Amino acid sequence: MNSFFIFGWYGLLIAVIGDLLVSTILSLFYKGYNIATMSISALGNPQSPVRLPFNIWMFIEGMLFLISLPALYKQYHSTSGWMTIILIVFIAVFGIGACIFTAFFSVNETKDIVTISSKMHSAGSVLGFIVFLFVPLLLAILSFKSGEMIIGVISIICFIISLVFFVLFVMSDKQEFANTVISNEGLWQRLNLIFMYLPLAIVSIQNIFQAT
Repeated sequence: MNSFFIFGWYGLLIAVIGDLLVSTILSLFYKGYNIATMSISALGNPQSPVRLPFNIWMFIEGMLFLISLPALYKQYHSTSGWMTIILIVFIAVFGIGACIFTAFFSVNETKDIVTISSKMHSAGSVLGFIVFLFVPLLLAILSFKSGEMIIGVISIICFIISLVFFVLFVMSDKQEFANTVISNEGLWQRLNLIFMYLPLAIVSIQNIFQAT
């Protein structure tokens, strides 16, 4: 396998693991930050003591997702060209909207304060998360079509579970669920990301091992 494509798989693996790992580590240096109730994006708010490293990481993460696209295209284009294009477009939208945008347009510490920056952030993040939600489903279909049954089953299960956590994440912001378990925005976001990322992590690891 060409080293360029191997680099893409490493980039994808670092991006999906790093998103959760880096945000967890940085939260330890943010007094008053609550992983269960606060979103990952809150780490980059103007009052955050870890704003700079968080924003730098989000930019790097977005670039890593973009770097991985040629490897994903090479892996699946022979199975279904049009579906592979949708897959890489969805990942690109997430990398730009939910990662790179986050580095330049931050949310505020509380949602009561709305600025142009927070509006830009919300638009990019919402669009990125919505399209990325279907990445495990696309991977499931492509895997089934290429005979990768185990990855296909894992991907479809991850899609269903991530959809549940995404719904909970959206509901957590509603006033009627305040002070209930559903209001744990940060928890649902992180669980949603884990199951959206898992199929990509498995495919990345599989291709890295096949190349060694």
